[in-house]
Amino acid sequence: MRNTARYASLAAAGLLALSSLTACANDAASSTADTGSGGGGKGETVKIMVGGLDKVIYLPAMLTNRLGYFQAEGLNVQLLSEPAGVQAETALVSGQVQGAVGFYDHTLDLQVKGKSVESVVQFSHAPGEVEVVADKAAGDITSPKDFKGRKLGVTSLGSSTDFLTKYLAVKNGVDVSEFTPVSVGAGPTFVAALQKGAIDGGMTTDPTVATILDKKAGKVLLDMRTPEGSRQALGGPYPSSSLYMQTDWVNGHKDTVQKLVNAFVKTLKWMSTHSADEIAAKMPADYSQGDKALYTQAIKSTLPMFTDDGVMPEGGPETVEKVLKSFNTAIKNAKVDLSKTYTTEFVKAAK
Repeated sequence: MRNTARYASLAAAGLLALSSLTACANDAASSTADTGSGGGGKGETVKIMVGGLDKVIYLPAMLTNRLGYFQAEGLNVQLLSEPAGVQAETALVSGQVQGAVGFYDHTLDLQVKGKSVESVVQFSHAPGEVEVVADKAAGDITSPKDFKGRKLGVTSLGSSTDFLTKYLAVKNGVDVSEFTPVSVGAGPTFVAALQKGAIDGGMTTDPTVATILDKKAGKVLLDMRTPEGSRQALGGPYPSSSLYMQTDWVNGHKDTVQKLVNAFVKTLKWMSTHSADEIAAKMPADYSQGDKALYTQAIKSTLPMFTDDGVMPEGGPETVEKVLKSFNTAIKNAKVDLSKTYTTEFVKAAK
């Protein structure tokens, strides 16, 4: 009972943040989209919410902007940012933005909630996530079998890091009620939670992973930044970061969607032929947080997760469904039509 007031105040703060999102959207757009050669300017305006613009797993969003590919397609894309993919999802379904850059698994979760959303270009075939453990807990947590009784950090409750953590636990014989997921965000807040003992470990992405290792605050338990790591941990390719949109909007704006996909596919191809150093040089200076070499290393470690053509990996949707059904009772007891959670129409035309 002693935490009731605290939880109530946190809930109120969350509601206030959501209610103020619309009011601050224009300011956020101008502060994120106009930082490169492709932001702002003339053209059809499209708002895209990203579940963390500075996360390497979502790097294609800002990189496409910096390379000028949106502008080349005649688009004025406004990139907005929220700390977690689940918040980007909220902005999309509420109609505040036309697209969301986040994990593909949200399309399945939303379908069983009666929302028709689909991925139109797939950035990756692996999660890009890493399960880390605090240095002082590394001797006791040697696999997900040891999650029982632990506090594990996730970006936010209901996020893809939350989904994957629950799957790894269940797969290894630990019920989701036997550990505590803790919402700690990413970046400095995640690192601080690890250092202060607020969490015993958790799931995060680069550049947070690179910072943790550099500060010797934790160690890698499971690395899912490569297709091989994804197969070992999850049993198959795991399509994660993508551009997903409401199906009705896609069907009513096919020309615009094609232009967006053209730009993203061009970026993915560019990434596949350039080094981490060259990619880092294109990104906003503040993304490196004062350590360009560490940021470049974070990009290099994460590059294997990305596709070079934007195509949904074969068997990927089935892996995602298997993961979600393992712990999510709403999905487990529902029939999911995977064919409606993504489309390859636009990436095929982009080729």
